[in-house]
Amino acid sequence: MRIAPSRTTGNVVEVVVHCLIWIYLFASPFFIRRPGEAIDWLTYAYRIYEPLSYCILFYLNYLWLVPRFFMQRRWAVFVLVNALLITLFYFGRDIYFALLPPTEWMQHMAARHARRGGHQRWAEPSLWMQLVFVVRNLISLAFIPFMAVLVRLSVKWRHAQEALREAELRRAEAELKNLKSQINPHFLLNTLNNIYALTTFDPAKAGDAVQELSRLLRYVLYETGERSVALAKEVEFLNTYIALMRMRLNDNVRIETHFDVPRDGRVHVAPLIFISLVENAFKHGINPAGPSFISISLTTDGDCLTFVCTNSNWPKTAKDKAPGGIGLQQVRRRLDLSYPGRYTWTYGPEADGQTYRSAITLNGLG
Repeated sequence: MRIAPSRTTGNVVEVVVHCLIWIYLFASPFFIRRPGEAIDWLTYAYRIYEPLSYCILFYLNYLWLVPRFFMQRRWAVFVLVNALLITLFYFGRDIYFALLPPTEWMQHMAARHARRGGHQRWAEPSLWMQLVFVVRNLISLAFIPFMAVLVRLSVKWRHAQEALREAELRRAEAELKNLKSQINPHFLLNTLNNIYALTTFDPAKAGDAVQELSRLLRYVLYETGERSVALAKEVEFLNTYIALMRMRLNDNVRIETHFDVPRDGRVHVAPLIFISLVENAFKHGINPAGPSFISISLTTDGDCLTFVCTNSNWPKTAKDKAPGGIGLQQVRRRLDLSYPGRYTWTYGPEADGQTYRSAITLNGLG
């Protein structure tokens, strides 16, 4: 099961993005300038007012106004406070510029227009141009709270999605743990039924079967608590179970196994993921009235694993009222939880109706 990215990683990315944006805005006076205009610290002081006012207005909204008023549906207060702030920053611009001495470029342009007799025209734009500047500056300032709302809502949505994924992960892990606890008594019940059958005709084999069962239970109790186990251990468990089942079979049953397992222990699988299919093969694939067979194979190719179990197909008769289907339901749910989107599973009778085949392919095990 894949773990969602931590909230800490998302917060780091968020801080980095904020820093990059503001670095660009505060550095923009060095790159965006009038033709022939040199950039010195006085010119930078003129140009920095807008980025600085945008930054202050943005974080007043982002850190205080949006969470305290906008998200609390106190929209009237939110709009009123922003209107006051926008007015303050707009008229503060004229006060700020009035406190600064004129730059060399401004002095040069004023002298140039004065020589042409247009100093007054240059110093005081037309009423129409003044109106355009006012509207432009007000729209620019009003856009900042809007951006703060969008960014804050996107962050809130991302955190909500992360919390939802974490809750889904905890729920899935709890369900997976519950499924494992269901497999144990189901597997134990089937095994004890087989040992009981042995006691009726071969008590000595029944004693050996109890020893084999102790090995199986040791694996179930001490090795399957983790999310995954080494494939070699899971195959050893399957071999022990198959050996236990062989004890009560007669010569009419042919059993074949082929396990191709890497020796380096690199491949891991979810524990007890295949046992229900093997149980079903021994439970439904054998009929004392005629020849039967069970064939089990497991092969690996890189990070891909293929498990195939085929057996004689002996459908239930109308008189057979024993419950069934629990094992297949558990297999399906465990595959969904342990290998979401990384497995294929096909099962059912073959075309001839004489063979039942179940095949699981798992991907991304490396």
